[in-house]
Amino acid sequence: MIRGALLIALAALLWSTTGIVAKFLFTGTELPATTLAFLRLVVALPFFWLLMRREQRQNANAGGTAPGNSLRKLDLKSLAPLAALGFFQAIYQGSYLLAVDLTGAGIATLIALCLPPVLVAILAAPLLGEKPGLLTILALITAVIGTAMLVLSDMDTSGTLRLAGVLMALLAALVYTGFTLTSRYSSTGTPVFTTAFICFFTAALILLPVVALSGGFEGIEELELRHWLMVAFIGVVPTCIGYVSFFTGMKTTPATLSSIIVTLEPLFVALLAWIFLEEVLGPIGIAGALILTAAVVVASRYGGKSGAAPKDGTDTSA
Repeated sequence: MIRGALLIALAALLWSTTGIVAKFLFTGTELPATTLAFLRLVVALPFFWLLMRREQRQNANAGGTAPGNSLRKLDLKSLAPLAALGFFQAIYQGSYLLAVDLTGAGIATLIALCLPPVLVAILAAPLLGEKPGLLTILALITAVIGTAMLVLSDMDTSGTLRLAGVLMALLAALVYTGFTLTSRYSSTGTPVFTTAFICFFTAALILLPVVALSGGFEGIEELELRHWLMVAFIGVVPTCIGYVSFFTGMKTTPATLSSIIVTLEPLFVALLAWIFLEEVLGPIGIAGALILTAAVVVASRYGGKSGAAPKDGTDTSA
């Protein structure tokens, strides 16, 4: 179990590099956030295709069916929720990266990733016909306080209220919440990497016309080799290797423990942003980050099935 927990922690660390590298790209180039989101998916798709094919062969060997037929067997009822996940994925990718561009990697990630588990714990309860517990309600209140402290700290260090970036981070959090609820309560039983491939493919199809019509491809030829390496890094390391590490660790790690371990991701981002981007949260921001993380842990531990979602087969937002 220790090895599995370490692999999940490694996945959280790899996921945390997304916002850091993206901030370097936005600072050094004119690359729009939506274009980077699209390129990230394009880079990741071949890897998830190979992982999907490997998964199909393993399932075929286990069940005695011919490999390569899982996509053909998906009917409209099965594809509809996967297409919805792809829609959420497209909006999340664009809004999160835009929040990183407009504010900082640390505050954008803390808001975008720490609020959703608490919101899921609150919203999932009525969906199941239950009332949220007292601890869940307290976790929500605590999360709101922590978020407010982060915004105040960002105002203090940046000298202004970067409202657009905060709103984009909140949008990403809301979309992430919808994504998680859809993935949990519209489960199709589709294998992990088949789901991931369809989700990313759908998101890329949605982002393509958005990027093209907004002129996002203009000037892309001006990117230098080091910039393309950054794009490739985001598509391969946090997106592909991160998920392989997570899924491998999940095989020997209880779901509740894994959901708590992944809360390290926004804290990793805050630490890396401080080291590499010189983004300083300040005392209020650090306290807010810790309070927000505590709220996520409470939601993960006591929110039941609706608590913080470990990034399982359908949760591909990171």
